[in-house]
Amino acid sequence: MKRWNGWGDEANKLDLPSSADAFLLAKAGATTPLEDAPLAEVIKQVPESRLPHHPLFNCDPEVRIRHARGQSLPDWLAMRSGDFEYFPDGVAYPQNNAEIEDILAFCLQENIIVIPYGGGTSVAGHINPFASEQAILTLDMSRMNRLISLDTESQVATFGAGTPGPQVEAQLRAQGYTLGHFPQSFELSTIGGWVVTRSSGQQSLRYGRIENMFAGGEVITPIGRLSIPTCPASAAGPDIKAILAGSEGRMGILSEVKVNVRKVAAQENFYVCFFPSWHQAKSAAKTLVQSDVPLSMLRLSNAIETETQLALAGHEKEIGLLEKGLSFFGCKAGKCMMTFGLTGTKYQCSTSLKQFKQITRAFKGVYTGSYMGNKWAEKRFTMPYFREALWQKGYVVDTLETATDWNNVDNLLAKIETNLRTVLAENSDNSLDKIHVFTHLSHFYQQGSSIYTSYVFKAGDSYKETIAQWEVLKKTTSKIIVENGGTISHQHGVGKDHQPYLETEKGTLTIKAIQALCDTFDPQQILNPGCLLSQKASPLSALSADSKSDDNGQQQAG
Repeated sequence: MKRWNGWGDEANKLDLPSSADAFLLAKAGATTPLEDAPLAEVIKQVPESRLPHHPLFNCDPEVRIRHARGQSLPDWLAMRSGDFEYFPDGVAYPQNNAEIEDILAFCLQENIIVIPYGGGTSVAGHINPFASEQAILTLDMSRMNRLISLDTESQVATFGAGTPGPQVEAQLRAQGYTLGHFPQSFELSTIGGWVVTRSSGQQSLRYGRIENMFAGGEVITPIGRLSIPTCPASAAGPDIKAILAGSEGRMGILSEVKVNVRKVAAQENFYVCFFPSWHQAKSAAKTLVQSDVPLSMLRLSNAIETETQLALAGHEKEIGLLEKGLSFFGCKAGKCMMTFGLTGTKYQCSTSLKQFKQITRAFKGVYTGSYMGNKWAEKRFTMPYFREALWQKGYVVDTLETATDWNNVDNLLAKIETNLRTVLAENSDNSLDKIHVFTHLSHFYQQGSSIYTSYVFKAGDSYKETIAQWEVLKKTTSKIIVENGGTISHQHGVGKDHQPYLETEKGTLTIKAIQALCDTFDPQQILNPGCLLSQKASPLSALSADSKSDDNGQQQAG
């Protein structure tokens, strides 16, 4: 069963090795776990629903709790403490387009806010209810979860937008095809959620980002249905697919998704290579990508992430032997680990591996074969459980991600890591003296790469102190990112958490254009207000406020 206050299935967990305690103590300091609130106590907090009756609305308190938060760190702390603050007034589970149209028409009539919900994996506040005089309905798409059609000639598949990653791949592979989109949230996230947040999968070098795969579909808006036909390419004005990708539920409910698929490759393996230094490793990665070596996946860990991964891998004897071997070839302290994938025919993979070795040899790369790479592939979707494992020991982990041009990667990465390590220590009243920060580059382009930084710190003496520490870390580093040539999000979307930084990145005119599009598709502003763009007063709310004004035009209290 899915956890109500954390990530994934209750039966799944990620065990840390016995050596983890000493490593975490050295890197992040001594700590004591905070106490978790029981579900029964949280249920008592759920207020009575404000929704009028509708046969598709479920107002059960536990159902509302399970749809009240995503997976950001503030969400995690809210779920663990039991201090949710806000809950949706109910949840609807549509099974087809007609039911979505019925629900939106009803919500439009009754002035009910609608928050679309896929797998509940948002780490940017996309799905969170908020203080509102209007009732809030969460629209859970999980019952629209099947492969509707597969055009094998055009290699276009149509899915219900609520289909989670494992079901996408299982239904395609049963017929010999794959989408190839594998974000870390793959276990729970949905194909519709991927599109509306512009997701990027781990093998984007081969398959592209989700917007490259998005071929068309059906969008239900408050003012009508939008059908997007498939076409391999078009010069007929702006591309509506590009407009809807990243719209985060503000312009309509994406109900059916058409995507470009491929036949399953004959061969796929993952490998690991080490480099003596970050400079050599990054230069090798840039050369591989700009030389068009057909890798399917590439991930480059900096020295601290490399150290962390090896320390927490377990198998101390084997890791010790690896360290000795690497040292002999010049990879000592400061070494960096590169993980890469090859996918295709046997000939394609063999040729690509030869190219890889030839290029990395010039940067003193030490190729170690496929054992470690394939072990990574086996466990790549278990990493979200890392937060649970650390939490049980009293530690908190969160991430920040961005992307920038190659000429800015080192500069931006250094500023991100330095700020995370020092910004709290600069406040003499803060008791947090150690933060363990590490980074990898995981999505590569001719022009630049993504930067994905993780940071581990000990929980505060209270939930209030812990969230206050996080707010300083998140806000100051996000400001640094957008003011230093980075995007506020490469793969997680904007939501409510990143919305304050969007105008710095996009500019005022672009924000006005996006707002105009939202107003066109959703004039009454019932769809996910406050997400992507700042919240405006809805027309009906303003009307209601006007009706409370006295004869002199002064609004009365209450």
